[in-house]
Amino acid sequence: MLKKVLIAIAAVLMSTAMLQAQTIINGAGSTFIYPMFSKWSEEYHKIKPDVQINYQSIGSGGGISQLIAGTVNIGASDAPLTEEQMANAAKSHGPVLHIPEAMGAVVIMYNLPGIDQTLKFDGPTLADIFLGKITNWNDPRIKALNPNVNFPERPIIPVHRAEGSGTTYIFADYLAKVSPEWKKEVGVAISLNWPVGIGAKGSEGVAGQVERTPGSFAYVELIYALQNHIKFAELKNAAGVYVQPSIASVTAAAAGAIKIIPKDLRFSITNAPGKESYPISSATWLVIYENQSNYNKGKAAVDFIHWLVTDGQKMCASLDYAPLPAQLQKLDVEKLRLVKYNGKRLLK
Repeated sequence: MLKKVLIAIAAVLMSTAMLQAQTIINGAGSTFIYPMFSKWSEEYHKIKPDVQINYQSIGSGGGISQLIAGTVNIGASDAPLTEEQMANAAKSHGPVLHIPEAMGAVVIMYNLPGIDQTLKFDGPTLADIFLGKITNWNDPRIKALNPNVNFPERPIIPVHRAEGSGTTYIFADYLAKVSPEWKKEVGVAISLNWPVGIGAKGSEGVAGQVERTPGSFAYVELIYALQNHIKFAELKNAAGVYVQPSIASVTAAAAGAIKIIPKDLRFSITNAPGKESYPISSATWLVIYENQSNYNKGKAAVDFIHWLVTDGQKMCASLDYAPLPAQLQKLDVEKLRLVKYNGKRLLK
């Protein structure tokens, strides 16, 4: 009996020691990347059991706010920080670095009972639906894009994100490039004053709202439409070709970006040129401070991100994200070499 008690005590002590030895990295932000980030975190923990990644999928706006407040080690955002946000972060914690982590597609999904065909849309029509100018599924402009579809007399119910969202930023960035009225009246930001529609929290919330609302119409990251088995549209790209969202069409959109990527790695690939490019494609970023205040956490975070943007890219396709081009991976590694603790680089 005593032996069993001693073994139990030893097991508890060993478990406590292991927990104490673990380095916990806190991250928060993008729901767009959440499925992929969860897989990366799980797989990395198998490689480095002493490192635990805790990530909160609260939307890009929340991730940026927590990073600026200094309550997380890593922020995740589908929208690069604005100059104002970067200045606010620098006041308290120093300069931030943007590290592209993967590429993905924002899709237009819909719940239209009785319609089995894959619908087609172009940018100006999407803009006018979310501007409230097109309100019914049998509108002549929608019918003109889909002449072989017998649309019902049914109101369109636009659904959008309720909170600050990088997915919203990507969608608005695209609409601003194809609709002068959208650019003037609504603009581009992670939080918008929506002219019409109902809000839902998180990509999960948007997908769920569409799934249970006949007539609804929304934007969401590809994986959420696939996981919920919700139909999504083909979109007309800048070359005038209707393209389905896929790893290949996102990769095609990213191909031309390498030539124009700025040194700070903040860029946009929406409405990219090329016949094969999906028009609402985007990178998503991890954002960290250049100067780390804790060596163990800083080193663990940098090593994790380095693995994520190199070996971890092999996992992207399994969840329908497009991996970073090899050249962009190299730029990420160069950027990570700027991260320091007490003036010394954390990545050798």
